[in-house]
Amino acid sequence: MSLSNTATPVYYGQFREAVLQGRVPVNKEISMEMNRIDDLIANPMYYYDDRAIDGFIAYCEDELTLTDGEDLHLLFTFKLWAEQIFGWWYFEERSVFEPYEDGRGGHYVRKVIKKRLVNKMYLIIARGAAKSMFLSCIQSYFLNVDVSTTHQITTAPTMKQAEEVLSPIRTSITRARGPLFQFLTEGSLQNTTGSKANRTKLASTKKGIENFLTGSLLEIRPMSIDKLQGLRCKIATVDEWLSGDVREDPIAAIEQGASKNDDYLIIAASSEGTVRNGCGDTIKMELMKILKGEYYNPHVSIWYYKLDDIKEVSDPAVWLKANPNLDKTVTFETYHLDVERMENAPAVRNDILAKRFGIPMEGYTYFFTYEETKVHRHRDYWGMPCSLGADLSLGDDFCSFSFLFPLSKDCFGVKTRNYISSVTLDKLPLAMREKYNDFMKEGSLFVLEGAVLDMMEVYDDLDRHIQEKEYDVRSFGYDPYNAKAFVARWEMENGQFGVEKVPQGSRTESVPLGEIKTLASTNRLLFDEELMSFAMGNCIVMEDTNGNRKLLKQRRDAKIDAVAATMDAFVAYKNNKDAFE
Repeated sequence: MSLSNTATPVYYGQFREAVLQGRVPVNKEISMEMNRIDDLIANPMYYYDDRAIDGFIAYCEDELTLTDGEDLHLLFTFKLWAEQIFGWWYFEERSVFEPYEDGRGGHYVRKVIKKRLVNKMYLIIARGAAKSMFLSCIQSYFLNVDVSTTHQITTAPTMKQAEEVLSPIRTSITRARGPLFQFLTEGSLQNTTGSKANRTKLASTKKGIENFLTGSLLEIRPMSIDKLQGLRCKIATVDEWLSGDVREDPIAAIEQGASKNDDYLIIAASSEGTVRNGCGDTIKMELMKILKGEYYNPHVSIWYYKLDDIKEVSDPAVWLKANPNLDKTVTFETYHLDVERMENAPAVRNDILAKRFGIPMEGYTYFFTYEETKVHRHRDYWGMPCSLGADLSLGDDFCSFSFLFPLSKDCFGVKTRNYISSVTLDKLPLAMREKYNDFMKEGSLFVLEGAVLDMMEVYDDLDRHIQEKEYDVRSFGYDPYNAKAFVARWEMENGQFGVEKVPQGSRTESVPLGEIKTLASTNRLLFDEELMSFAMGNCIVMEDTNGNRKLLKQRRDAKIDAVAATMDAFVAYKNNKDAFE
């Protein structure tokens, strides 16, 4: 079959039929991606080419081997994913420089160019699904078949993880069973002066894997922004991008240079991670917008495998939602053992839920769960009674204030107001600065000029805000650190009634922390700000020998001040309940 704008992709068609017949369970994210593919099929602007995907499959199965030397037989999922990359094309008219026959100069002419539709694929799938092998197949194909490819990279949080993409190719070079690999590997690498026919064309070198015939290089790059920016690689694979504690987006960094090439391709594959408030969460939010159709981007393919609900962990019949290669690359027994281990060893629970079942979880030491940090619908609390909490800072931390509004049914509304200096903002890395800009847009973060916050300027702004909103502040809790001048003015202007000192420490924090945790877990802590979600997602706790817990943050840039201020407001409220009756 030649190019067709009406044909149904072969492997997607088989997959779709299996889903409709109930033989393959899928989650809502995969269902949404299927809707997107159905739209591609119905769109006459996009063409399907079965020859391209057939060529990729033939190369992999004829030439490549597994890391143990056995012949490679592509999994159905590999064919399904690859079909989205190789099967879809569109045509674009553009000006192309065409040199004159004599080689002297040239001119621009309008030509219709055939272009690959998908230039980015996100693959989020459970551990043990052989995703690294899929990346290896892709890299090998472009290294040895696509002669226009000259620079390829693969990256991962660690060199060991990145090497998993190169290992199958190195094995294929050593064993060289297929005719193409036999041709590429015959001869000697040391033969640099004799006949090129007697020189190895494909070899593993110190640089990575080189194809001397095409001038292509596949190399490992550290998952560091400064090591990824500026590269004009045509093909890039990013492994375990949700597992590394990366603040800035490595995929975006690669795309800056890669997008200068026609038909560039970036494949980002990972199991779900336990790192919070990193670039992974931001990327997933963008992917969900694409899946939901909130904005149109046919150049991105998204395969997001996970359970729909944590309750499904107990149902082996739906585990395929998280790992479609279950019972092929990893056994059901392994999954059963992990579930049993999770029940008997709580310390590994979150890691197993994330890595085996694709359920976004926090690391073991994080205080609030992923579900507890989701923002609620917007609410206003004009003129309502509230308790004010303060966690003051002069330097790099947020100077945070929380307004806690007692509501019916033992619920509490939360609004925050946070301050940083302009110098602090200027020092932030780009990705974090963009996040802070979002906080400023939602009205939860304010920047004051200078290197150090002026507490009286903060006081004046906060006071104006209280007057504008007509908040009825009936109690005030504060951490005494850096608070002397602020509290003195508050007591002078508002009186000493309801003012509560809330010193930090496990003995004083443990009880209110537990109560706020209970409110969050029962959906009774109602906040509508992303900044509050950010702060809650950064919270970890340290427990002493008596079981008392203290609020902490894991990293310097992981701000938790809004949560600390909320805890102060809650303590003040509890100690002055009669003022709210």
